[in-house]
Amino acid sequence: MDKIGEIEIRVVGKSGHKDLSPENYDIKQIAAILQNVEDLLYPNNKKDRPIITYDIEEGSVRHKFKTTIQAIIGFSAILSQVQANNSIDFLELKTARAIENIQNLSRQKNYEFQIKTSLKEDYELTINPSTRFIQTEKTWIEAELYFYGVLRDAGGKSKANIHLDTQDYGYLAIETGQEFLKEREENLLYKRYGVRALGLQNLETGEIDPKSLKLLELIDYNPKFDKAYLNSLIEKARNSWKKINPDEWLLDIRGGYEA
Repeated sequence: MDKIGEIEIRVVGKSGHKDLSPENYDIKQIAAILQNVEDLLYPNNKKDRPIITYDIEEGSVRHKFKTTIQAIIGFSAILSQVQANNSIDFLELKTARAIENIQNLSRQKNYEFQIKTSLKEDYELTINPSTRFIQTEKTWIEAELYFYGVLRDAGGKSKANIHLDTQDYGYLAIETGQEFLKEREENLLYKRYGVRALGLQNLETGEIDPKSLKLLELIDYNPKFDKAYLNSLIEKARNSWKKINPDEWLLDIRGGYEA
């Protein structure tokens, strides 16, 4: 990468009676940060994202991540807006959850996280036990959702689900329950289905929480032209329009305005 930038997440706190340093900073805490950085930088299209490199340094504990300057520019804007709004509700779900996870870790361990970028080294977002970067519950409601795609996988040892490959939402894991899969005698895999599901949806943005999806109905989906079905719909419509004058109906729709 020839045009790169850097994100630094500095962790200040105690390990027992000693100040944090790389020597007493547990690997679980490192993993917790690593698991969230990808969602901070690239919440979408992870498959084709640029490389993110990592280093850890003294001073309490300084996590350093390098990636494309374009991603750093975008992340700097996110930090500024989070600080200005004192909220994460406006962020995409994965980015908001990553910050929320850091906030929760701060409270659990009594750590302070100081986040800044090489673009604005004099500016940082501070997350500590007294801050409240938590998503507002009222922005997410349970909604009935519809998806279409190819069923690629089904099962699961502890949590049974199906995996639907969709064009609009990518690869979705939808919880089904083991009983549903036991009752299916036919092979479900590699067929096209419609899915009716319950899931959380953002009231403001319409964004869907892919981790909340639960199956309501699996619908056989056949996009082939069905002439008999089309003719039956035409016949129903013809009966419904028998007593309607189309010219008067169009005039009424136009509100009396003549085109």
